[in-house]
Amino acid sequence: MCSSGVEPFSPAARCPYPRLSDMILNMYDEFQAMDRWTGKPVHCRYQALVVAIATRHADAVDIKFLAGDRRVWIALPHMAWVEYKQQSGKVLSDAMAVQIAGHYLKWAIESGEDNGREMYTLTVEETLEHLKEVMDEALQPVAR
Repeated sequence: MCSSGVEPFSPAARCPYPRLSDMILNMYDEFQAMDRWTGKPVHCRYQALVVAIATRHADAVDIKFLAGDRRVWIALPHMAWVEYKQQSGKVLSDAMAVQIAGHYLKWAIESGEDNGREMYTLTVEETLEHLKEVMDEALQPVAR
């Protein structure tokens, strides 16, 4: 929630932070996650975004990361864009989709849900929940 007391997805949301979009759009492009099972850090880096209808005839956006030395694709359903627009009146950008996918990947690695697959497919609900968590993190006060 913004300091104005407005929910972040509502059309009335106007956060007073001058560079909030910059903070959000750089959190999960490149990050470290601690693998739950090995206890070792995994360096993750965003590589590509592909509209999957062109490559695998799916109604999704595929976002590629390098997680350590392996490729990992996170598929976000197109309907998440539609649902977000209906809920908020705003458009979900490609840059924000990268943040959602990165947040999911970090969660999967740290929670032990990552089992080494090359592709993970999120539901609309999961996509919007990870978006909410990214927004909540971006709005947290910075530790000094």
